[in-house]
Amino acid sequence: MPNILLLGGTTEASALARLLAAQGLSATLSYAGRTAHPRPQPVPVRSGGFGGVAGLANYLRDHRITHLVDATHPFAAQMSAHAVDAARLTGVPLLALTRPGWKPVAGDRWTRVADIDAAVAALSGPARRVMLALGRMHVDAFAAQPQHHYLLRFVDAPDRPPALPRHSLIVDRGPFTGAGDIALMQTHGVDLVVCKNAGGAGANAKLTAARALGLPVLMIDRPVLPDRMEVTRPEDVLAWLGHTADRGV
Repeated sequence: MPNILLLGGTTEASALARLLAAQGLSATLSYAGRTAHPRPQPVPVRSGGFGGVAGLANYLRDHRITHLVDATHPFAAQMSAHAVDAARLTGVPLLALTRPGWKPVAGDRWTRVADIDAAVAALSGPARRVMLALGRMHVDAFAAQPQHHYLLRFVDAPDRPPALPRHSLIVDRGPFTGAGDIALMQTHGVDLVVCKNAGGAGANAKLTAARALGLPVLMIDRPVLPDRMEVTRPEDVLAWLGHTADRGV
């Protein structure tokens, strides 16, 4: 009987948790702990880090994990790298459940940059009204460009104010809509959107809105991750679990 550790925090992880529960499979969903009030889940949940590769490997051994599924955010590069290394150390099969990256379509005005530092550098110049659609982890880095007014949208209220001299903060939880984000951007006079290429349908309302309003988008490319087996649908994970279980892995 599989005993699955699901590294989550994404819409895809929650969808997979529901499928695993419906199949009566033993699974634990692990959160990084950055969201104060995550959505209720139909499987047991743990929160917080593991203590690096060695800590994750020990957890896999101690809890007799038979399958490891990495459904973390596409930008959780360190966690994904740790999962690859821990799976190799322990011999536990690993599968990544990820979402395809976004690609520009007609009407998009994208400028692509490699990482957060490159995005900060790209904002040099006259003051603008910038929607930082990044969550809260990297916001303070943009204090290096204090001339702009930043629109922020967080899932939870922060413990301390962001280190941006000019900003507006909205606390809200998606899913968001194109119409709602159009109204938001118009209300705040946004003239540039900065976001990560998270992919998927659950977070693309800001891109739909930017396209409709003719706004430029500064798109941060995904980090390069180690080689691993990947699927894009929760149902594909069930097929993989059946295949590896049949092989006695």
